[in-house]
This record gives sequence, structure tokens and C-alpha cells, in this order.
Amino acid sequence: MNSPDRLAGVPELIRRLSELNEVGIALSQERDIDRLLETILVAAKQITRADGGTLYRRHASDRNLLHFEIIRTDSLKIAMGGTTGVKIPFEPIALHDAQGRENTTMVAAYAVLRDRTVNIADAYREEGFDFAGTKAFDARTGYRSQSFLTVPMKNHEGEIIGVLQLINAKDPVTGAPVPFSETDERLAGSLASQAAVALTNRLLMLQLENLFESFINLINEAIDDKSAYTGGHCHRVPVLTMLLAEAAHETAAGPLAAWQMTDKDRYELKIASLLHDCGKVTTPVHVVDKATKLQTIHDRIELVDTRFEVIKREAEIAWLKSGDQAAYQARLEEIERDREFLRRCNVGSETMKSADREQVYDISCKYRWKDTTGREADLLTPNELENLTIPNGTLTAAERQVINHHIEVTIKMLEALPWPRELKNVPEYAGGHHERMDGKGYPRGLTRDQMSVPARIMGIADIFEALTARDRPYKKGKTLTESLHILGQMRKNGHVDPDLFDIFVRERVYLRYAQQFMDPAQIDPVDVSQIPGYSGD
Repeated sequence: MNSPDRLAGVPELIRRLSELNEVGIALSQERDIDRLLETILVAAKQITRADGGTLYRRHASDRNLLHFEIIRTDSLKIAMGGTTGVKIPFEPIALHDAQGRENTTMVAAYAVLRDRTVNIADAYREEGFDFAGTKAFDARTGYRSQSFLTVPMKNHEGEIIGVLQLINAKDPVTGAPVPFSETDERLAGSLASQAAVALTNRLLMLQLENLFESFINLINEAIDDKSAYTGGHCHRVPVLTMLLAEAAHETAAGPLAAWQMTDKDRYELKIASLLHDCGKVTTPVHVVDKATKLQTIHDRIELVDTRFEVIKREAEIAWLKSGDQAAYQARLEEIERDREFLRRCNVGSETMKSADREQVYDISCKYRWKDTTGREADLLTPNELENLTIPNGTLTAAERQVINHHIEVTIKMLEALPWPRELKNVPEYAGGHHERMDGKGYPRGLTRDQMSVPARIMGIADIFEALTARDRPYKKGKTLTESLHILGQMRKNGHVDPDLFDIFVRERVYLRYAQQFMDPAQIDPVDVSQIPGYSGD
């Protein structure tokens, strides 16, 4: 039968066990390492009624050191490390000296080396440990560090990853320092074990996340390395995506005022933006790098030049036969004019006029030449003619389809992966950046109502990066004013989301991006009143 004294302690013990259980739940849910460490120490102090405490941690980079992570002393109002932003000035504690001897004089090191909890009633009377630093601290502050409870934090694999040290248990009635009880020791040990497992799990998750992101970056580097012209695209689009997402998150006005992101949402969008062009691993390099209209593995304008040289030699032969110098000179000038015209058409940096396209056809028919087999043909082959008359840019319709196919590959690749619940929207976010609000985009022809806000954000980021990029083969990077004017026209014709476009302009997201990635010459003064489609501040 239980004694009255034992029964009297049961409610208090139940309360403390309940607190321990709540802390365990909180530890399992915390994702931030600093907050996790802080929660561990604060909870240990609360459960054991300690006035102060320190949490030490062993880092993977050097298992011989115990690093100060969190320090708290309530009565002195000392709070360092963790979320406080106050740097801890103390050097780590070494478990072994330079000669490899164990450092058993320091309590925290002893707890690790001997895998043992150390409960000291009065540091000033304890022998065998070095408390010189503690006594010096007390002398400076007027504090008296009396009782110590030092508990190794051992994870589920039996590895000691840190130390929890509590100082000065307080009498619940008087508040005076008292020794830590056996109950305190058991509760602190249980908490230390739970904390070690929670910390190990979180560190493992961080390592897996870092590995995952490193793998993604490896894919992006491979994609960017394929092309000297789009080398920074996979890096810049995620940055701009997150800038616009944060601006939308923070906006307090307009239709998106209620749209918010959690840390998990941010991570999901970050991963999606990093993977938005992963399908380009299958896109042929000669299409991605097509700097001129006639470029394949090489620029075929050189072949056209060679044919012109053949035609010039034929003109020279005709002159030698006829002796008509004036006609010969006129013919050479005509040939040079036509050759230079085709070279200009090959660049493809501007929209091609219909009259210029007709002139290409005329030039091709005007000149006849004989190949090595003696077969006579027009100056340009059908494929060369198709390429030189491309209305915009350097890509034919078939090549543009090859480029566009990358988004289908992206979606196929991402939908094939077993995403965890926290990342289940990555394929939708990444796969929607070429869709339009009016349903005329690709590959699925989605409308605005069928797309999530993050997918619409990525659409704007992808377009603006392309407009301002300085590394495209067929154009130079546009200025801020030019880019915003084009983006505004896209907003008017149903290409991009109007609400996000307004935030992009109103919150000057474009300027924050420009300051990081655009050439100073591109960053011109922007008159927002002149931007098409902008509704105003």
C-alpha cells in the first residue's frame, strides 16, 4: 500500500510527465533546427525547474568538439544562441587534447566520454571536475552555480550527438537552488533521449533535402551546360519565382490578399521552380543553341557563301569569254548585294517583313548552280529556304515544337516520381509555366481557373527572365521598360495572370530581380503609368 507521502507526489509527477509528453509531440513537429534546440533546452529547464542550462552539440565535421548551441539563465536574463540572434562567445569543448588524452575534467565532456549522466549537488564542493570557468563566471556576475545535471543526448543508433546541461534546480516554494532529484534525472534523461531522436531525424531530413536539391542542381547544371546561351536560366527563374511569390504572400490588397504560403508551400514551389525545365535534358543541343536561322551543327550560311563563290567564278568565265567588263562588274555587285541580304536574313533578330521573305524566294530562283555531280539546282535548298524565311527568331515551326516538347517531357518525368505529400503539387506547378490564362497555351491548354497561383507565378517568372536575359543567341537582353511593356501586352491579351502582373509591377519585383541579374545598362527608369495593362498603385 502506498504511503501518504508517496501519494502526495503523484499529481505533481503526472503533471511533469504530461509536460514531457507534450514536449515530445512538439519536438516531432518542429522543422527548424534552431527552434528545435531551443525547445529542447527550455522544456528541460521547465520540467526540472532549472534556472539555467546549456545545450551542447557534436557536429559531423568534427566529432571531437562539443559546440555551445543554446544558453539560458533566467535570473540573469541571459539568452544566447538559437533564435535570439545573440552569438555565443565561448569556444567549443574538446573531448580529447592534441595528444589524444580524454578530457574527463569537464563535466560535459565526461558525460560524453563515459556515456553517463552526472548529477552534482554543489559544484563548489565537488571534486574531480574543473569548474574554474564556472567560478570565474560567478565572480563576474554575482551568481552561484550550484547544482548541475548533465545528460548525454543519445539517438536511436546509440550515438551521443549532444549534451543537455541544467543548472540550479529551484525549490518550488522558496526558489532557492537545490540539488536535482532522481525524478529530475529520469525526466531529463527521457527528454534528452526524445530530443536526440528528434534532432537526428531532422538532421537526416535536412541531409536528404540537401541531397535532393543537389541532385536537382546537378540536372540543371547539365541542362545549362548544354547551351552557352541559356546557362543561367535554370538558376534565375527560381529566384524570380520566389521573389514574386513572397510579394504575393505579403500583399494586403487586391484579389490575392488572402493567398498565403507556409514554409512547406515555399519549399514545394522552390523545388518546382528548380525542376521547371528538367525535360530539356532531351532537347537536341543544335535546336537549343540555334543562334541563326541556318544553324544546325554548324551555320549553313557558309554553304550558301560557297555557292555564291561558284556563281562568281561562272560570271568570271562569262566575262573572259565576252570581254564585257561593265557587265561583269555589275554582276559581281548584284551577287554581293544578294549574298549580304541573305546573311542579314540569317541573323533572325527581328520580325521579318513579308517583302523580305519574297526577296529570299526571288534570290533563290535567280541563281542556278551545278553541284559536284553536275546537277543544276536553285541557290537554296527547300530546307534552307524554309529557315531563311522564318518570320520571327531562328526556329522553324518543327523546331519550335521540339523546344515546346520539353514541357511535356518535364511533366512526364515529374509525374513518374513518387512525391511525398508535401511535394505532391510539384508536377502541376512546374508543368504549367507555358500555359496561358485564356487557354491558348501548351501543352494542356489550361485556363486561369484551372491553374494554381504558384503555376501562374512561374509563368510570369519564365517570361520575364527570357525577355531580360543577355545570353540568348538571337537577341540582346531587353531593358526593364521594354520588358515590362511586352509583359503588359501579354497581360492584356490573356497570356499572363492580371493580378500577379499588378503585384509584379506595384511591388517593384522586377527591380529587385534586375539589381541581381541584369546589366546596369538594361536598368532604365520605369514609368509605370506607361505600362500596358497595369491597373495602377
